[in-house]
Amino acid sequence: MSKSSGASTPPIPNPMDLSGSTAVVTGASRGIGLHIALGLLRQGANVITMQRGPVAPELAELAAGTGRIAQAYPVDLSDPDSVAAAAQAVLAEHRVDILVNNAGTQIRHDSVEFPLEDFDTVMNVNARAVFQLCQLFGAPMLERGTGKIVNLASMLTFQGGLRVPAYAASKAAVGQLTKALCNEWAGRGVNVNAVAPGYIATEMNSALIADEARSEQILGRIPAGRWGAADDLAGAVLFLASPAAQYIHGTILAVDGGWLAR
Repeated sequence: MSKSSGASTPPIPNPMDLSGSTAVVTGASRGIGLHIALGLLRQGANVITMQRGPVAPELAELAAGTGRIAQAYPVDLSDPDSVAAAAQAVLAEHRVDILVNNAGTQIRHDSVEFPLEDFDTVMNVNARAVFQLCQLFGAPMLERGTGKIVNLASMLTFQGGLRVPAYAASKAAVGQLTKALCNEWAGRGVNVNAVAPGYIATEMNSALIADEARSEQILGRIPAGRWGAADDLAGAVLFLASPAAQYIHGTILAVDGGWLAR
């Protein structure tokens, strides 16, 4: 029978711990973006939001209770000059370790009548701004040899949808952009991945949830048998932003309750 050496086993580090890091989240005033920002803060990160309005009250309250930073920088994601100015202001004051490109917009028309102006608006916010932010925040990450970028894709990264050609095109672009940046940046220490939310119960989908017939149709295709919660998606983002995902590059992680498998 062997005797114990008396030496204590060192604690296993928490692979989801983000203490000491700073994350930028676009569009974090409500919904999915807010839950992502709250999750990052709970895991130890300081959180910088880029959006039109101030820091959400829930985020400010949590930050005050933890002693971490929650700070908003105003931006118009449809304007490349505004995006550049906001990113430069953030980088002048913070080292950014994590970028979450959450913000997006949606416009519906029949495709044959879809105004080109509206098409450009959706593409500019959902695709061009994502690429621009990856460039601006990715550059110092590449210089340091470390960083995490998580883009918000969609079920329409894989499917075409109805009356949403611009949104479908923009989210397909996010998926391909994620893979393209992975090919260039993975070997230089920067992880670029995406999450693709399925049907998530947020304010944006409140009309669908209230429509009993349509909601029943949707639930009938989801093997999990329920709508997703914003925290379901936030958990996936936190994983991809953490040391636990160190060897994950260029993936599009579907958070859809099995929708794509049906």
